[in-house]
Amino acid sequence: MKNQTEVEEFILLGLNNDLELQYIFFAIFLLLYMATLVGNGAIVIVVSAESRLHSPMYFFLGNLSCLDIFHSTITIPKMLSGFLTEPQTISFNGCMVQLFFLYFLGSSEGILLGIMAYDRYVAICNPLHYTVTMRKECCVLMAIATLLTGFFHALMHVVAMAHLPFCGPNLIEHFVCDIKPLLKLACGSTHLNLMLLSIVTSCVVMGPFIFILLSYLYIITFLLCKVHSQHGLQKAFFTCGSHLTVVALLYIPVLFNYMLPTVGTSSQRDMIVTLLYSTITPVLNPLIYTLRNQEVKVVMKKFFGKMSYTFW
Repeated sequence: MKNQTEVEEFILLGLNNDLELQYIFFAIFLLLYMATLVGNGAIVIVVSAESRLHSPMYFFLGNLSCLDIFHSTITIPKMLSGFLTEPQTISFNGCMVQLFFLYFLGSSEGILLGIMAYDRYVAICNPLHYTVTMRKECCVLMAIATLLTGFFHALMHVVAMAHLPFCGPNLIEHFVCDIKPLLKLACGSTHLNLMLLSIVTSCVVMGPFIFILLSYLYIITFLLCKVHSQHGLQKAFFTCGSHLTVVALLYIPVLFNYMLPTVGTSSQRDMIVTLLYSTITPVLNPLIYTLRNQEVKVVMKKFFGKMSYTFW
């Protein structure tokens, strides 16, 4: 790696150079990060501890919350340090590590949302076979397959990026080490990297997204044709509403960012889009699932009420 590049560290330019705004941004994103840890951490604890929530849907929800916690942790703390220190540097190897986890966790989350859509499809359209199709072993295997796919997807990008020569400058127009701002700094040909970003990443992003759309198209068709009870329709749509909201929050910015994989796109636009799915979405996910899900609300109140009573 060192033989191919003269750059040993990069400087992350971050969001804003105004000193007063930096302190405001620091306070805002610190609160968002704390809310992410508390909200998603609460879901992980409750889903693990309460036997009433030991079902496939909540198993995958717990996995989603774990991914949100780790995804925020690899982006927000480094961004927060950039608001307080000038300049914000990151070593070449540290940049590659951050890039790896950014794509590993991001692609795993997208695939997991596709699996959650399949879970809803089986529960609504084929309920008699639900316990067999979504048994514990199958759920664990699907979760492992999700992580392995994300791992190899991220590894592919990091290996391709690490073999590029970087001769300088070393200023990254972003608050994280993402592929597109890094490709702007490369001295050699970036054709392979752009091809991987365009073809492989597009498949990893679009594959689960298309699967989600088809699953819900089938669910809606099934409900309208087979379920004639108004209460049954409302319950089914209410159950799927939380998942669809989370899908929209993740996929709209991701599709906007990675379906246009040219190097010369706006850095400000890329940063705003990355902010949406790395800081805002992880905060909203636990709120969406708890506010729209009566069962989760009841169990969480009972669980934390019991904990506070025991503590006092």
